[in-house]
Amino acid sequence: MATPAIAQVTYPTQPIRFTIPFAPGGSNDLAARLTAPRMAARLGQPFMIETRSGAGGMTGVDVAAKAPDDGYTIALGTTGAIVIGPSLTRNPPFVTGRDLAPITLAINVQVPIVVPAQSPYRSLQDLLAGAKAQPGKITFGSSGTGGMPHMAGELLNQVAEVQIVHVPYRGGGPVGTALLQAEEDMGMSDMSVFLAHHRAGTMRIPAVGSAQRLPYLPDVPTLAQSGITGVETSNRHGLVTAAGEPEAILYRLNAAAAAFLQDPEVVKTLNQQGIDPVGNSRAALAALITADKARWSEVIRRANIWPE
Repeated sequence: MATPAIAQVTYPTQPIRFTIPFAPGGSNDLAARLTAPRMAARLGQPFMIETRSGAGGMTGVDVAAKAPDDGYTIALGTTGAIVIGPSLTRNPPFVTGRDLAPITLAINVQVPIVVPAQSPYRSLQDLLAGAKAQPGKITFGSSGTGGMPHMAGELLNQVAEVQIVHVPYRGGGPVGTALLQAEEDMGMSDMSVFLAHHRAGTMRIPAVGSAQRLPYLPDVPTLAQSGITGVETSNRHGLVTAAGEPEAILYRLNAAAAAFLQDPEVVKTLNQQGIDPVGNSRAALAALITADKARWSEVIRRANIWPE
């Protein structure tokens, strides 16, 4: 019975501030810049893109959390920025369940296991066997402490019972550079960082953390097919805004985003970059955030990582 109320809301009547919480060039930035003009066309107002990086993405998400609850500020946050970062911060700038309203899950980006092209480890089993034979000697680079790739690596350590040492970098790009120069034994970041290198043979992806093999990497096994179950490494990027937004406005934002994210041309464009668009309901995104918080809080506890 919400439709009559929605019809009475005059929204939007001014430009919408759209915060990207990471530096240009990554999958978050790519998805946001694809999102902005399409949502603007559907809502009839321009989207003013603003990059506010820092604190693992929390700085940009906080802009939306502290904005007026009028629908004119939204952010595209990741699992790390919305769920993991606040759990690793003594005084987080926002409380996810209290200060943020979910709009939709925009994209999923796989976080694959990647090794240098010249690596002696031809499969995940080889890599884990090497890690067991040399505890604390094999390293993995990630796009930063507390991010989803870091946590995925810690979860792999826990499930496989190995000690692969984490080496944080300032983003996925530097991880890719380190792997090209064989400075790390393994790397973890968003698929879009590594996909072209894997196809060119300058890096190798021995396994992915998806539930099934990826259509654009049909020859690469999943972690489960490689003998590691219970490790899913999908980095979620969700549209969020300030809590307290009127339901009518949240409905409009969700409908505008979901419509274009399910467009076949958008799906094709993002898939070519190793990105999977979603566009689900607000309730579905809220449920994922709750589940992710429980899951990664346990990983953090078992890894003995303390808030900073």
